[in-house]
Amino acid sequence: MVGLAMNGEASGPGSEHLRALDRLNQSVSSERALSIRILLVDDDPAMQHMVADYLEGHNMRVVCASGREDVARLFAVAEPTLVILDLRLGQEDGLDLLREIRSRSDVPVIITTGHRRDEIDRVVGLELGADDYVTKPFGLRELLARIRAVLRRHETGNTASQRDPERGRCRFGGWHLDRRTRRLTDASGEPVPLTKGAYALLLAFLDAPQRPLTREHLLQATRVHEDVFDRSIDVQVLRLRRKLETDPSAPRVIQTERGVGYVFALPVESA
Repeated sequence: MVGLAMNGEASGPGSEHLRALDRLNQSVSSERALSIRILLVDDDPAMQHMVADYLEGHNMRVVCASGREDVARLFAVAEPTLVILDLRLGQEDGLDLLREIRSRSDVPVIITTGHRRDEIDRVVGLELGADDYVTKPFGLRELLARIRAVLRRHETGNTASQRDPERGRCRFGGWHLDRRTRRLTDASGEPVPLTKGAYALLLAFLDAPQRPLTREHLLQATRVHEDVFDRSIDVQVLRLRRKLETDPSAPRVIQTERGVGYVFALPVESA
């Protein structure tokens, strides 16, 4: 029977095989981690040094940037696996930089803010496409856990897209959506930018066209973080209507279903 020694290792018959298997798993995990390239955008050298040392101690490669020019140069060399972006970058606006990153890439982004009272910046950052946030001062173990969680979600999403390629593109009323690139274009072929929340809401409608959907269902489908549960789904629908409708005050695409919620009135076809 296999037991545990005082140091936590297996003992008894087959224990050497278990230890070898454990070493192999650790090796594979380390190799996967080494392929993770973190772009840390922060203009505080002490913060850069502390975070980089900790993450590199967990087999992640870290490159540091202090502002827009550094970020553009590093993206031109190679897209990172994940970005950690401080919204308080001295003379620069971190939210503007987030917009630029999201306009060119779907790379996962964790934003950091200097004070817990900066709720508006956090919410705006999430609506602009950030995947998560931490507030300073934050624990390094918490940051590492959030990085791993965001990367797991991102990898799961990529895997789902690869497994379901026939749902990669769709069209509705002259609009085209490519799910693999998250690119929405209008009838003239012009791209229409969507925040993470608007994109999630549109997917919820496209997955159930011409069927009434409750506000609760839509709110669940568009949640991007626990701290923004109380945002009204009606506000999100209004924002999406402004993107899709010729006249948002007289909607023909996303219609209100009295007593229920909303219905996406157009048929949806695979493209």
